[in-house]
Amino acid sequence: MRILVTNCNTTEAMTKEIEAGARSAASAGTEILAVTPAWGPESAEGWLDSFLSAAAVLDLLRKFEQPFDAVVMAGFGEHGREGARELLDVPVVDITEAAAHLACLLGRRFGVVTTLDRTCGLIEDSLHGAGVGQHCVAVVGAGLGVLDLADQRRTESALLTAARRVRDAGAEVVVLGCAGMTGLDRRISAMLDVPVVDGVAAAVRLAESCVTLGLKTSRAGSYAKPLPKHRTWHP
Repeated sequence: MRILVTNCNTTEAMTKEIEAGARSAASAGTEILAVTPAWGPESAEGWLDSFLSAAAVLDLLRKFEQPFDAVVMAGFGEHGREGARELLDVPVVDITEAAAHLACLLGRRFGVVTTLDRTCGLIEDSLHGAGVGQHCVAVVGAGLGVLDLADQRRTESALLTAARRVRDAGAEVVVLGCAGMTGLDRRISAMLDVPVVDGVAAAVRLAESCVTLGLKTSRAGSYAKPLPKHRTWHP
């Protein structure tokens, strides 16, 4: 099985971190191929970045030539998942949906810890679109930009503070709301004594399940194949 994991930004170092997290979560025999868009924002933090990122990732997916069995979209709260499902004939798993649905299996209410406050609205909309927004008690920013997450000590401290806030708001499960936070779930969970879900790991496992069960995106309505027409893409 080969799973294609798409970073939502153009920062190669983050792609490598996401790749490492995806590989550690994958089953034996699953190949992880992590890719970076050729254009777009260096970090996705807000509406403008999100729409640019979505177009860049869709452009990458339409031109990718190697075979793959499923796609994991590693951008928390970012746009593009619906377009990817129309475009591709393999399962598409978004880390936002994957983490939230897994959290709902572990507790009645969950909360999300993310990077900057400006991304909270994006994430809230994404959760509502996925049908799980009513189970989310809070989306809290940790006060760190995406590119600041490389400082592990500072990141861990900021995430722990934010995670305590969502727990105190009634969350029974905490979701890490950025692909750049992958790998910190168990440490934060041990400190808080509540389950903590890493979106990349959750999405990889769900993608594997879809492939193993022979499940693909439904073409009956919402995700029907795109209409045949001329489209001008990025050169």
